[in-house]
Amino acid sequence: MALTLRTTAGPTAPPLLHRTGPGLLLACLGTAAAWAVHAAVPAVPRLTAAVVLGIAAAHLPGLRPIVRGPARPGLSLAGRRLMRAGIVLLGLALGLDDLLGLGWATVAMVLAVVAATFAGTVWLGRRLGLPGDQPLLVATGYSICGASAIGAVAETAGSDEEDVAASVALVTLCGTLAIAVLPLLHHPLGLDAPGFGRWVGASVHDVGQVVATAQTAGPVALREAVVVKLMRVLLLAPLVAGTALALARRARPSGVATAPGGKGSAGARRPSPVPLFVAGFLLAVAVRSTGLLPDAALNLAQDGRELLLAAALFGLGSAVDLPALLRTGGRIALLGLGSWAVVAGVSYIGVLLTR
Repeated sequence: MALTLRTTAGPTAPPLLHRTGPGLLLACLGTAAAWAVHAAVPAVPRLTAAVVLGIAAAHLPGLRPIVRGPARPGLSLAGRRLMRAGIVLLGLALGLDDLLGLGWATVAMVLAVVAATFAGTVWLGRRLGLPGDQPLLVATGYSICGASAIGAVAETAGSDEEDVAASVALVTLCGTLAIAVLPLLHHPLGLDAPGFGRWVGASVHDVGQVVATAQTAGPVALREAVVVKLMRVLLLAPLVAGTALALARRARPSGVATAPGGKGSAGARRPSPVPLFVAGFLLAVAVRSTGLLPDAALNLAQDGRELLLAAALFGLGSAVDLPALLRTGGRIALLGLGSWAVVAGVSYIGVLLTR
């Protein structure tokens, strides 16, 4: 009997590492390349480099057959599972004492920026007729924290990989442009260093892009930018929970449940109000807020987070299909510019009202 079990299990259930190993190895190589790019050009954040390298790998003639073929399962695994782990570790960058030190006026400003950006982007994306979950995902990336937030909401919504990849590419592009554009507007807009830092923290998407943009105005601007940005990151948990509740409420009246193996089948699980990785994110925030973790542990968690997110973003970038993206390029580019105008404009007004 034991021999029969072994012989039937082998061909039908290939080991997980056998199926995902090539893609995970490629994601590790892409992460190492992103580190090398950042070391050579420090102004380019590692996570931005990882996305760009993933897109490049998906379109290079020598690598494209590998990325689309044997490496695809591992790259997809990296884009989903490693993203979850990185988001949990992101919670260790947040301390409640830092956020409470902002003051209620700044807290209200950040809440208004996130709400206006999210609602305005979803509305505009639907009006432009963008497919699938792209409006939701782009709105999440612009309003919270770029590609990390897109990955979190995509996990909850079960979004198609192509929608996730297109949204990540757009948000990464606009966030990278912010590094060059926003410092040019520092003095013309009449902002002092703290005000510029708060504007950057409230309007730029990715944490690395915030750091790269704000440091041009000095250490005071950088500190203000990071604290405001981390407050936006903290709003990731309620946004994901709200998305899960909205999906559950939408499924309830239809009477159609989704089975674990596919959409529209009976007996499926409804989306959890608080996905496990979001609960882990909140737990990490609580642990950081106790002050019990030594600096060495926090630095190690930061390095681990960067590695996990870089590998995940390389995997997501490798799913980008530029020809397909170009077919909706005009509409998605218009959505990106419109959302950028909303987040930059609302946050600038908020900074003026709260300084």
